[in-house]
Amino acid sequence: MLDLLIIGGGPTGISCGIAAKKAGLNFTIIEKEVLVNSIFHFPTNMTFFSTSKLLEIGGVPFISHTDKPTRREALEYYRRIVDTWKLPIQTYEPVEEVIQKENCYEVQTSKKTYQAKHVVVASGFYDVPRMLGVEGEDLTKVRHYYDEAHPYIGKKIIVVGAANSGCDVALELWQKGAEVTMVIRKPHIYPKVKYWIKPNIENRIKEGSIPAYFSSTIEKITADSVLINTPDGQLEIENDFVFAMTGYQPNFDFLRKIGIEISADAERIPTHNEYFETNLPNLYLAGVVCAGMQTSKLFIENTREHGEVIVEDILRKQ
Repeated sequence: MLDLLIIGGGPTGISCGIAAKKAGLNFTIIEKEVLVNSIFHFPTNMTFFSTSKLLEIGGVPFISHTDKPTRREALEYYRRIVDTWKLPIQTYEPVEEVIQKENCYEVQTSKKTYQAKHVVVASGFYDVPRMLGVEGEDLTKVRHYYDEAHPYIGKKIIVVGAANSGCDVALELWQKGAEVTMVIRKPHIYPKVKYWIKPNIENRIKEGSIPAYFSSTIEKITADSVLINTPDGQLEIENDFVFAMTGYQPNFDFLRKIGIEISADAERIPTHNEYFETNLPNLYLAGVVCAGMQTSKLFIENTREHGEVIVEDILRKQ
């Protein structure tokens, strides 16, 4: 019988594990793929907006070559944290069921069944892309995640979206030799795009290096073209790949499946109190999953203390 089982091996799950270790709890962390899986799937050459200092957890210094660390440096950092704190993490073990019993929770994974007095869901929101909902989105040419530019050199690319991800992807692909066109739902680039990226993408659009259709949406995707709704009417352009950088959302299906209530409004915030306990007793949420669809509200740097609050509540109840 575990005191605590943590679902999710990302930065927040690791923070919860450190808090549990400090408190002397018997716990384990379950991760469906690799350690810090979301960061692993970030673009290969990504640079964080936050400084390394703001990303530090567990009293382990985050040393990076510049003020803003890279994805590669972050992966090394979180590996070092797990090693330093000797955290028990089971990777490649997706959770299938969380069943409430009389005095505990039974957590069934792809490999075994655990029993735990308390459960924390720290599953983030990067696993479920926000779909375009258009014909042809299921074609293999459509990507909701971006890795690196090399496979797309010389290809005709459409990037949907103008927030950080969309602008980063468009610029890197263009710089490496792809023919990039942007389709942007709003009449402007997202105002909160990284300050070193925003003027760059705006200048590339202004000079015509990266054509952009503002106040426009995708109507249909075919094997060799894309149909776009623009203020001047429909336009069909040749295309090899589509990067739909339209954001991500928590796995609401999983949350509902295990019994967590979710607000009925557009924000879809999972129910939780000031201690991050859900409507289910002794089952908590931690990290960005707490924000529902408000995915720009919570980040690694402002959820680092969730684990400490949760463990304090667990100890208070004992």
